[in-house]
Amino acid sequence: MNEALAALHQLTSRFHPLQRAEWDAFAGIWSPFSAKRKEQLTLAGEPERFIYFVLSGIQRVYFSDGVKEATLVFTYTHSFGGVLDSLLMQQPSRYYYETLSPSEFLRARQADLLVLMANHRSLETLVRKGVTWSMSGIMERLVELECFTAEERFRMLLKRSPHILQLIPHKYLANYLGMDATNFSKLLNSVRI
Repeated sequence: MNEALAALHQLTSRFHPLQRAEWDAFAGIWSPFSAKRKEQLTLAGEPERFIYFVLSGIQRVYFSDGVKEATLVFTYTHSFGGVLDSLLMQQPSRYYYETLSPSEFLRARQADLLVLMANHRSLETLVRKGVTWSMSGIMERLVELECFTAEERFRMLLKRSPHILQLIPHKYLANYLGMDATNFSKLLNSVRI
């Protein structure tokens, strides 16, 4: 657990360093958690009860209406996971959070996180900065989806995350890029990487 908390500390320090007492309080709310491949951690219609810090494995947040599906974000080693809008707004999730591979986490209960944020301004600042960073990435991705060709989106994804082709099944990458799996396969075979 010490190694896992050290990784969490390293990531959070990049957003907003905490004083020792604040870090100790923050570190105290996390506990280990494991999940199998294709396990639903959060269901649409239910509130997000946890924030996750990924130690290993691949996960995704996605929308599904029962007919169509849209992969919104992937999470993997040393990133935060969960359905953050549901977690922070304390409302039912509109999205699913599932594991794509066996996964190890630290996770903290929503109630504990909210109490710490209310009692420690610096922790509230940490969460705000983390959410702002995430939102910036999501807005960048929206521009890509609206303004760029499939090939441009593919190239941008590889530039941002060159390792992603080895980590995530191609059908999910195709969905994330807004194309069907056949077109993704053609693009994969035709674009020089």
